[in-house]
Amino acid sequence: MGQRIALFWPGDARDIPNQLALPNVEEATQQMERALRALGHAPYRVEGFLSKPHHAIEKLGPVQDPMIGMCVHWLYGPHTCDGVVGKENPLLLASNFSGKWPGLVGLLNTGACLESLDRPFSRAWTDAPDWTKDPQFMARLEEWVSSGRIRYSESAIRFHAAVSPQAAARAAKVARGFRDRRALVLMLGDTSMGMINGYFGPRLLNRHGFTEHKVDQCWIVDRGRRIPDHRIEEAFRFVQEKGVTFHWGEHDAEDFTPESTKEQLRDYLVVKDLVEEFRADCLGWQYQLGMIPLRPPSDFAEGLFNSSCRPETNGDTIACATEADQGNVLPMEMLKRLLTAKGLHQAVMFHDVRWGAEHEGRFLWVLLNSGSCGAYAFNHDPHTLKGAHTYRQPRLYFPTPGGSFAGESLPGAMTWARAYVKQGTLWMDVGRGEVVRLPPAVRDAWWNGTTRQWPFMAADMGIGRDTLMAHYLSNHVAVAYGDVFEEMVALSQELGFRTRILAER
Repeated sequence: MGQRIALFWPGDARDIPNQLALPNVEEATQQMERALRALGHAPYRVEGFLSKPHHAIEKLGPVQDPMIGMCVHWLYGPHTCDGVVGKENPLLLASNFSGKWPGLVGLLNTGACLESLDRPFSRAWTDAPDWTKDPQFMARLEEWVSSGRIRYSESAIRFHAAVSPQAAARAAKVARGFRDRRALVLMLGDTSMGMINGYFGPRLLNRHGFTEHKVDQCWIVDRGRRIPDHRIEEAFRFVQEKGVTFHWGEHDAEDFTPESTKEQLRDYLVVKDLVEEFRADCLGWQYQLGMIPLRPPSDFAEGLFNSSCRPETNGDTIACATEADQGNVLPMEMLKRLLTAKGLHQAVMFHDVRWGAEHEGRFLWVLLNSGSCGAYAFNHDPHTLKGAHTYRQPRLYFPTPGGSFAGESLPGAMTWARAYVKQGTLWMDVGRGEVVRLPPAVRDAWWNGTTRQWPFMAADMGIGRDTLMAHYLSNHVAVAYGDVFEEMVALSQELGFRTRILAER
């Protein structure tokens, strides 16, 4: 028999998601065991879900054999990283490719976390019902077992792009703005869900025209008590009059009421006041675990910040990154300023890279975040909130009732970007693509197969499944309507980011 290979289950910090995913994780693990045995090797399991950092330290730390993390549901980066950093044994992250059980999300986030810590790893993925029948997956698995790493094609990666003089001039003007007044990110807490790849800190931010100020989220609770009722009522009238569709009291959302939305608006007003008090340019909002039992979800408020049409508006958006992800808030603020310089609407959307599939001869990604996509994506009208829907966030994950900020994204040209840490340096990925309108039946199948309460975007990112899965260093992406690709490449270089372009054509 060949090598002994340890299989482990990185998990969510919450018991319920792990237990719901258990049948799926067990099935995937059996598939991997069969695949390894077919190659002549001896898999064994590390017991139980790794649902806290100390689980990774205590259970993975002693393992000297090659290791495979089974990434087949929601999971946190430290539940792998904290047990493998400083070790040199081969490490593989293996994923299914499912929208319902988004292992690819966990793989991409964990992989980016490992990269930020300089821990080598490889990736493999499949959507085959029988993993042993996927020849590409099996070839990659055999390569990893025999050599300790998998090499992927880099044909879609380049490090320079042609930039017109006009685009370069716009980028230079925007860069001067960052140099004249460093952009301030107001951070409500740290990154959430163990997303260490999305936190850069002032030591890196200040090299690139940004800095941060952290505010404890308890301020939201404390200051919320002092928000006058009349401001909440006026904000509530505003979102109703501007066209939001509210799904209060529907099936499995009986506790989602107008009062839930008013409490979300209370938090919106608190954070708006904080942004103004600190003269912040943009915003990272952690929310998540510590706030879940105390306040309703932040998503409705985040969607409003990413909309120019919002209560007590000054006519501008405030780029707001879910989970306090600096890897998204930096390109969001940069894209916003470039859009404005080019005479385009300044809204930038925050999304998860959730899943993808072939449609009419091209690969489309389902971009789907819990609710901080702005209303402009749904209506292309800066002066209205029409097309925005708010559904109760799923109660298994969000016990305090509150709504998302959802809708179907309209078609159009787009530019996307993402910042990340590699070898102690900030990099920026940039790409261009198109948001696509799907036939209703296909749209509904894809939307219902992921999370129907969340905002939906079907996007041709200019890269297919294997390029993104092999090389992308996040589960998040910033998306802007309009072609500012050349300007974003030039601005990233002007501000000192190592810049990488991902494009298959």
